[in-house]
Amino acid sequence: MKGVILAAGKGSRLFPVTHHIPKPLLPLANRITLSYAFDQLKTMGVQDICVVVGENEGTMRTALGHGEAFGVNLSYARQTDPKGLAHAVGFAKDFVGEDSFVLYLGDAIYDQGFEAYAEQFRNSGCDNLNLVKEVEDPRRFGVANVEGDRIVKLVEKPQEPESNLAMAGMYIFGPALWSVLPDLRPSARGEYEITDAIQMLVDRGGNVQAGVYTGNWFDTGTLDSFIETSDFLTGGAIVQGEGASLQGTAGRHVVLGEGASVECAGIEDSVVLPGARVRATGTIRHAVLGGTMDVQGDLHSVVRWNDELA
Repeated sequence: MKGVILAAGKGSRLFPVTHHIPKPLLPLANRITLSYAFDQLKTMGVQDICVVVGENEGTMRTALGHGEAFGVNLSYARQTDPKGLAHAVGFAKDFVGEDSFVLYLGDAIYDQGFEAYAEQFRNSGCDNLNLVKEVEDPRRFGVANVEGDRIVKLVEKPQEPESNLAMAGMYIFGPALWSVLPDLRPSARGEYEITDAIQMLVDRGGNVQAGVYTGNWFDTGTLDSFIETSDFLTGGAIVQGEGASLQGTAGRHVVLGEGASVECAGIEDSVVLPGARVRATGTIRHAVLGGTMDVQGDLHSVVRWNDELA
């Protein structure tokens, strides 16, 4: 089994920081985001991984190399245009060949391992297994309608859900996926949707299964979710990278990257990126900060790099 990580997105909801650091490389608890994906894949016995990149390719290759530092073997594929998840995975076809593979979203964080789902996939002989999670409001998600372990229908953000099982961002596919991708058409938003590809497998009689996940699942694509994930991973602690310094009062959940320097009246619930130089006469709260800044007043609920604001 191989791995494919989708990491071509621009991270627009975390601009301007992601103008300077690709979202998959942003540090969470002072580890790059993708390192958590590598750890999850290794627990499933996956070491050969293709990272699908976009215009961030050069920075990603420089930062990750061939994967030796993470205990994996990395290859790369370039998505030429951002046209959806099913479009992106198609660029990894040559890498995957006829093997089964795990498709993993590069900005997703989970706190439980996936070994049981890999075993379910292998033992069932299914064409596709999808991680799903019970949620309170399924209307915000792609939703799986199931009969036993089998998915019989997928509905994207249904107004009247027939199920509370949300698609949770990890998929395992066999070779049958490659037979449906050429027949996909763009969705209403102009993208080739992975949920449409899975529905096509269902419609053609494929064995498509659900693996119910009961742990925590985080999407790190916004300021609020990035801070929430960081808080969870650190347990709300104060984490300082090597050479980092703080002059000011530290409250709950503060992460200072390697070499970062902060002077302020007080800081809490915030992430200061490696090498940043931050001075503020007021307090820092619920912020992600990078570069160099000297601010009169507070830095609250902000993503900032130098003088650039989201």
